[in-house]
Parts: sequence; C-alpha cells; structure tokens
Amino acid sequence: MALSIRVLGAAAGGGFPQWNANNEACRRARAGDPAARPATQASLAVSADEDRWVLLNAAPDLRQQIEATPALHPRTGLRDSPIRAIVLTNGDVDAVAGLLSLRERQPLAIYATARVLSILGANPIFDVLARDQVERHRLILDEPMPLRDREGSPLGLALESFPVPGKVPLYLEADEAALDTARLGEETIGLRISDAAGRGFFFIPSCAAMTPELATRLKRAELVFFDGTLWRDEELILEGSGAKTGRRMGHMSASGPHGAIAAFAGLAVRRKVFIHINNSNPLLLADSPERAEAAACGWEVAADGMEVRL
Repeated sequence: MALSIRVLGAAAGGGFPQWNANNEACRRARAGDPAARPATQASLAVSADEDRWVLLNAAPDLRQQIEATPALHPRTGLRDSPIRAIVLTNGDVDAVAGLLSLRERQPLAIYATARVLSILGANPIFDVLARDQVERHRLILDEPMPLRDREGSPLGLALESFPVPGKVPLYLEADEAALDTARLGEETIGLRISDAAGRGFFFIPSCAAMTPELATRLKRAELVFFDGTLWRDEELILEGSGAKTGRRMGHMSASGPHGAIAAFAGLAVRRKVFIHINNSNPLLLADSPERAEAAACGWEVAADGMEVRL
C-alpha cells in the first residue's frame, strides 16, 4: 500500500481569492480564469491505508475541504469520520481555526507542541472539542513517535517534528521578542511523516530561513511541501497591500539569493512543492513568468485536490 497524500488547501491565510483582496490575480480567480485557480487555506491529509486519515493543520476552510474530498466523507452509521488525528505545525489562525468545525463529539487525537497546546488551552472556545472525545498529545521535538487515534490504535504512520525559524502567531505579537523570526522553538515546526516501509515526506508550510541544520535534514528527501507564501520578500509592500516584509511575517521568499529556490538548489530533493501561497504571489497564476521560472528550477505549485502517492 502506498503512502497517500491529498492537498486539501494550497493557499496562505485568507485563501485565494482572499475575501477582501482586489488585486489582478484575485479578480482573475473570481472571473473564472482557468489560469487563476481558486485555493483554500493550506492543509494536507495523509494516510497509510487510504482508510484512516491524519490532517496536517486544520484550516478555517476545513468543512469545505472535507466536502470536496470523498475520502474524508462519513461511511457508516449516523455519525462517522475517517479523520482520526490532526497534527498542528503552529498556532496561527489558518492552522487551528478549522478545529472548531470538528466539534460534534467525534473521537479524535490532536498532536501539537506544548506551546501550541497552551495556546489552545488558554482559549476556552477550543473546549468545544470535548475533552472526553478529543485527546491532546504533546509533540517532543526531534523525537520520532507513532501516530495513534483516540483509542490508541496505531495509524501506520510515524511522525518526527522539528523546529524551523519562525515567530509567534500574529495575535500574540505583544513584544519585540515575539517578532524574532530567527529563533528556533515550539512556535513554528516542520514535520516528517513516514509509513512502516520507510516512505516519507516533509511538510514545512512556514519557515523564515533555511538553516544549515534544516538543509542537512532535507538533503535527498523524496518529497518536500515547503513555504511558498511570497515570491519576493517585499511583495506586499510593492503591491501596496501591506507594510511588512515576508521575513517579518515569518516566511522566506521563493525567489532571490536567500529564497527557497536558491536554498534548495544543492539539496538533491527529488520532488519540491510550494504550498501556503499568498494571494499576492504570482505562483498562483499558471501563466505567470514566475511560475515558469519556478518550474524550470524543478518546483511544483500545490493545488487543492492534488494527490501524491509514495
């Protein structure tokens, strides 16, 4: 049995088109331009048996994503779900808000770092996921662990979590220390998911910089889904839709000497896929020069509904 991966959502926070964005790309998407395919917010579903599924992040669009993915539909009885667990890479709204859509007393397991679990625990709205039905498991960084469902049954998947440069969620930016995107901690993590046969891939939807340690970890990887939020660091400033650079927001750009394309150039990664792509990023446009440049460098761009088997 292959390791199955479904892209539930490919876009960054706000989706594509973003509800209040009126740039050319969003106008093209709303007009039905086939080169500007709409996308929901970034999340993956992964399974070792195509029967039981694990979500990587819970986007605000999760209900829509489930309805668009037959493999995630109920199968038996009046209440049922093949979704058995959720793994969170950070506490950003676009990674955790979808948990609120899973509140119907369905047995689930949530995996996150102690820092992210503390964020959930500090906000009582997340208690709609009844504690007697939804178990919260702490991830220990750099320590491989098997993924299990609420009842403790193995899901045939192993998880390794590790820190990547990033920062606290926007809504927790209370002091200068919170703005430090160079630090490594439990606020922003990457994941490697593998099956019993050792087939595996990386999911890193947010990353502020490529460190030597991360480069070593990714070298010769079979598949990496990587932060594609912005094409250039000052993209929002140049567009006129924001005042922050990508690095300030905790994201390295795709292009440029310090961008992801350059950082991956010598890593011999077999398959590289940009995910978590902002509505301002021309990578979302199939006919853009930037998409062609990325493709020429061996990169793919994730799309809702994309399926990968390893």
